[in-house]
Amino acid sequence: MKKLYAAIVAAALLFLVLSCAGVDPAKKYPNMVADADPISAGTIEAEFDRLFSSKLNKLTIETIFYPRYNAVCLEFRHELIRYRQYWDENNRISFAQALERYKADYDARTLIDRYRKTRAAYGKVKGRAEWETFKFSQTHLVFPVIEIGYRFRGETPFFATLMRSTKEENSMNGDSSNLSESQQINMYFTRAQAEDLVKLFDQAYLMGLLNNIGSQPQYLPPDTDTYKEYGDEQF
Repeated sequence: MKKLYAAIVAAALLFLVLSCAGVDPAKKYPNMVADADPISAGTIEAEFDRLFSSKLNKLTIETIFYPRYNAVCLEFRHELIRYRQYWDENNRISFAQALERYKADYDARTLIDRYRKTRAAYGKVKGRAEWETFKFSQTHLVFPVIEIGYRFRGETPFFATLMRSTKEENSMNGDSSNLSESQQINMYFTRAQAEDLVKLFDQAYLMGLLNNIGSQPQYLPPDTDTYKEYGDEQF
C-alpha cells in the first residue's frame, strides 16, 4: 500500500513538473517583449493636488518596466496610499503624442482656462491601476479611464492626466463581497517633467534596458501573476 501511495505521489509530482515546463510564455503573456522580471526604468517628478490646499505637492515617481506585459508602471505614494498606474505601449504612444499637441498649443498661445473642456483635450485611454492603503493590506485593482489634457493652476498651465474614480471590477484576493472605489487622481506636469516621462516611456529606451539587464536594478512586484489585462470596453 505504501509503495502504491509513493508511486501515486511521484506520478503527481512528475505531472506538475511537466505541466509547468510545458507552459508557453508567449501564450501566457501575449504582449511579452522578453521573458524577464520587472526592472527599474528611472524616476521622474510630477505635481499632485494637496489635501485642503490650493497648492500642489511635488512627488517622485518610480517607473518600472514589465517586459512580460510590455507595460510601464508609475509607482508613487499619494495621501498615504501606494498607487501603481500601468501604461501599455499604445497608451504610452498616446501620452507622447498628446504632449506634442500640448506643446504646439502652448507655443501658439491657444490654451484656454476651461477645465471641463481641457481635461481630455488630447484624448482618453483605458488604463490599469492598483492601490494599497498599507504595506501588507489587500491590493485593489481597477481599469479606469485616464483623460489626457491640460489644466491651469492659477495662471500656470500644466500638461495633465486625470485618472477617473472607478469601482473595482473584481477583487485580487478573490473576495468580491466588499469592492472598493478608487480615488480620482490628477497628475500635473511641467513640459520638462512630461518630456522626462516620455523618454522613459519610449519603447527603444525600454528595450535598451533589456540589453543591459545585468546592470539594471531588479524590481520585485507584489505578485506578478496577479497582473490582468483589461478588455476592449468603450469609454
